[in-house]
Parts: sequence; C-alpha cells; structure tokens
Amino acid sequence: MRTCRTVASLRRALAARAGDRVGFVPTMGCLHEGHLSLVRASRRENDVTVVSVYVNPSQFAPGEDLDRYPRDERRDAALLRREGADVLFLPADAEMYPAPYRTWVDVAGLDGKLCGRSRPGHFRGVATVVLKLLNLVRPQRAYFGQKDAQQALVIRQMVRDLHLGVRLRVLPIVRDADGLALSSRNAYLSAEERRAALALPKALRRAQARVAAGERDARALRAAMAAEIGREPLLQVDYIAVVRLDNLEDTAAVEPGNTLVAVAVRAGRTRLIDNFLCGEISC
Repeated sequence: MRTCRTVASLRRALAARAGDRVGFVPTMGCLHEGHLSLVRASRRENDVTVVSVYVNPSQFAPGEDLDRYPRDERRDAALLRREGADVLFLPADAEMYPAPYRTWVDVAGLDGKLCGRSRPGHFRGVATVVLKLLNLVRPQRAYFGQKDAQQALVIRQMVRDLHLGVRLRVLPIVRDADGLALSSRNAYLSAEERRAALALPKALRRAQARVAAGERDARALRAAMAAEIGREPLLQVDYIAVVRLDNLEDTAAVEPGNTLVAVAVRAGRTRLIDNFLCGEISC
C-alpha cells in the first residue's frame, strides 16, 4: 500500500496506475467494519482501491467535536494494509484548503433538512471536500455507507448536477452484534448511553415491520418510533422523519421506492443517526 500525504504524491501514485479501474472510499478515519466493508467492495469491483483518511474541519460547526474526534492513523493504516487497499491518502488541512481558500459547494434544498437543521454548514463542508477528493482521485466508483443517508443523497445530487461521471455505490448499514449501527462516535458512549442507544435500531425495526405489514401512514410510523425511543430518558430526539428520497421533504405516506425513514438522537454529548430505506440511493 502506498501512503500519500500531498496532492502531488497522490497524483503520481495514480498516474502509475493509468488505465486501471479506480474505486474510492472517503473516510474520516477511526476505521470500523462499516468502512472496511466499503474497501472490500471496492477491491472486488475495481483494479485499484484508494482510501482517504481526513477529518474535514469544514463540516464541523463551532462547539462540535472536531478536536476530540477519534484519530488513530497507525491503526487505520494497518487495517487498510490488511484489507489490500492500494493507496492511502492522508492530507493535512493546508493541503486540502490552501490559503487563501474561498471556494465552496452548496447543494441547495437538501443541505438544510434533517441533520442540516441542527448542523448548519455541515453539508456545505461535506460536498466541498468530497468534490475536491473526487477531482483528485477521478474514480470510476465511489463508496459510501447508508448510515449517512442524507450525505449520500447530497453527494448524489452534486454528482448529477456537475456531471462528475462517477458511479456512487451506497452499501448497507453495518451493525454491531446488539444492532447498533457502527460509528466512530460510538466510542464516546458510556455503558448506560450505549444501552439506551439500542432504542434507535429497535424503533426502526418496529417501523420497518409495520411497513412490511402494509402500513403507509407516516404519522403512525413516527408515533411508533417516538414511543420506542421515549422509553429511554437518556436520549434526546433531534428528529424522527419520514421523507421522500428525491427531495427529503416530509411525506404523509410511505412511497415504496422513494422513502427514507430516519432518526437522530443525542445520548449525552454524542449524536447518533440511523435509518432505513424504501428505495435505493445510487447514480
């Protein structure tokens, strides 16, 4: 595995593989099985797999966890080497945002909904850094996890609008044995918060079962999920949403093929998200 810390070295590494099919997995590091499942998919489907590890400061609002976000570069590199990644890109902030930096990407209409309401500017930072990375790597395929469904939808819109010519592969959520969706931020949870957090997958399973049984009323689904989460006093709800996949607008009824059911809560200082789809995010 070749490790690159500059744009110039990344370009040299990719030039040496010119003509090969390139898969790209962008991450913020502190890798877990969810990330590694994306790496494996890329290896199966491409000749070259590039992974970036970069904690992007522009997607953190003031007061969020930028400074304490878990980082372990040596461990991440060892895991990627074991999985057979070909190139690891580890840029510094000055490499990604050379001063004076003035260019940003806004995906209007999608960035202010769901997580965007409580994290203003977050998706501007996400879209900007992902566009920069896609321009640097120029992959045929880029891999994302369904857990960050809104992020995937924002990136899908950007890819379409800007004719980027990359295929997005959005792969299923990977869960721990107890059902909690894997996340680097799970490390923040106390034992009590971890137990309480299991209300998220329970609430979604309850809603998913109702949809499978024929329920289409979004209000009834939200009420069922709220009742499950409400049993845990350690959880504070950010949102419980049933929205259209194409525009993230609230919908009164589930439309099979075009609905996202999503939940965000806080357990202490830790923000957790989870979801299920009645449809597919791809392009």
